[in-house]
Amino acid sequence: MGKKVKWSWTSALIGAASAAAATAVFLARPKDPTFHLVSIGLTSFKLNPPVLDAELLLTVHVTNPNVAPVHYPSATVSILYGGSPLGTADVAAGSQPPRSCRLLRLPARLDGLELARRHAGRFFADVARREMVLDAEVDLAGVARLLWWDHRFRVHVESHVTVDPVFLDVIEQENRSELEVFLA
Repeated sequence: MGKKVKWSWTSALIGAASAAAATAVFLARPKDPTFHLVSIGLTSFKLNPPVLDAELLLTVHVTNPNVAPVHYPSATVSILYGGSPLGTADVAAGSQPPRSCRLLRLPARLDGLELARRHAGRFFADVARREMVLDAEVDLAGVARLLWWDHRFRVHVESHVTVDPVFLDVIEQENRSELEVFLA
């Protein structure tokens, strides 16, 4: 006959606690947030020759897939056209609950003089083709609170967006975000 195995509640509890801890660490590992430009709205168009400025309202859908709420200070999004700075958008300081999504409305300002000085030919060709490619970059730094600990983080977001410059419709976009959590 076989050897009888002695049952130990201590070993069973240690095994269950280890399995629960491993599952918690796996589920709580940091995940990159997602960003999606929903719409672009023209709020103001100022023509004071030679200055031409446009003010826009960008609506961005943001998802926090993490189990921790995040708090972040204000930041500035750089908007690029043909690799050159064209304008900025302001991200107001705020917070986002865990595993949630929300719409952010970002006021943006485009410098028409910069557009005319460096990219006039390309811009008119894009308007005629009704496709304009813009890039945007932002670094958001903040704090994620998990239980009693605050963890600093940094998110770098790069967006490559194709818009219709006549009707300001978003045609296509590619967004990449990279999250870095500082444990110390």
